[in-house]
Amino acid sequence: MNKTEEIIEKIEKLLKKPCWVIDILPYQVPQESAGQYFAVEEHYLKDPQNTRLRQCFADLLLKLNCYYDFLVYHNDRIIEKPSPEQLEEMILHNTDTIDILLQEDVLITVQRDDTYLTVYDPDEKLLKTLKQLSAAHGLFLWKPE
Repeated sequence: MNKTEEIIEKIEKLLKKPCWVIDILPYQVPQESAGQYFAVEEHYLKDPQNTRLRQCFADLLLKLNCYYDFLVYHNDRIIEKPSPEQLEEMILHNTDTIDILLQEDVLITVQRDDTYLTVYDPDEKLLKTLKQLSAAHGLFLWKPE
């Protein structure tokens, strides 16, 4: 098995683990909500809001990268220890899923059409750090039902 296959296998395994969300909202919107979730989501996926949101994601992840080693799988490429500029560029101009492995036992996914990040199988220490970083960027960390 080559390195790319190993990384894909790790990602697939982590995608089945419990996850948390770093979101613009403090908790999951109920299905029967009278609010305008989809209209608001669409609003945030358009510029200039989308660029600001992606910048928040990039800033949060760059700060997290000070504490954890990153291995990025993006566009069928493996990037070990991406430079801050590389990571920021990928997030700001994301055209596909970005998978970030933290020390090979946690996965963070950045989807191009989502207003949130998904974190798979974080431990308590990472959750505490993510909660602080999220709050500093006006974002919220919560566990989906």
